Amino acid sequence: MSEESGVLVRADGVGLAWKRIPGLGPTIVFLPGFRSDMEGSKAVFLAGFAAEQGQAMLRLDYSGHGVSGGRFEDGSIGLWTADALAVIDAETEGPLILVGSSMGGWIGLNIALARPDRVIGYIGIAAAPDFTETLIWGQMPPAIQEKLMAEGVVYAPSDYGEPLPLTRRLIEDGRRHLLLGDTIALTCPLRLLQGQQDPDVPWQTALTIAEKVESTDVRVVLIKDGDHRLSRESDLALLKQAVVELLPV
Repeated sequence: MSEESGVLVRADGVGLAWKRIPGLGPTIVFLPGFRSDMEGSKAVFLAGFAAEQGQAMLRLDYSGHGVSGGRFEDGSIGLWTADALAVIDAETEGPLILVGSSMGGWIGLNIALARPDRVIGYIGIAAAPDFTETLIWGQMPPAIQEKLMAEGVVYAPSDYGEPLPLTRRLIEDGRRHLLLGDTIALTCPLRLLQGQQDPDVPWQTALTIAEKVESTDVRVVLIKDGDHRLSRESDLALLKQAVVELLPV
């Protein structure tokens, strides 16, 4: 199947870009990470797999990401979850398998909780729920925390490109969406892929997610030499295997 593309315009005029492959259900939905987009290697790999298999797939850019409109600095976990839900509700129907990378793993959990009647499977790739609190705020020196609260934004160096703008909105909104402090009422099958050489997300996070979800159909795959991206050929093979496991026979 050939891939279609389009833009969903939010009520405030911001356009949300998406690409979709029509095909058999369930629809595979790829959710990118923080400052990543739908043209990353894992998203493109899954699109190729879906096209070959005749499987329906959707990938998208949150506002402030990729080719979508809006400013990154105006975003938050809640807003980006709403962006993804809006595109999913408009451009898909029937059952879904969510594949979330890093921050997309958190957004995927939010979506699965919001659409439990549709989500039949979840795959987290270095999934990072609660990262705004544990990995950003929790690792900031007090002086930087004070600066962030006073000025509304600070800039952090990044190994992946330009300095990251970290906003008070991101931190405060993130606190309204924290998941790991309690049971996660998710009962669908989960597959969690996590590199143990990940410099951004501690590999123990995958074990915590597995512990917190209500589902008993949970498998954690720890890749001892795996990094955060998990985009090597061997990593992508594991991703494909996880997707195939969750597809109906």
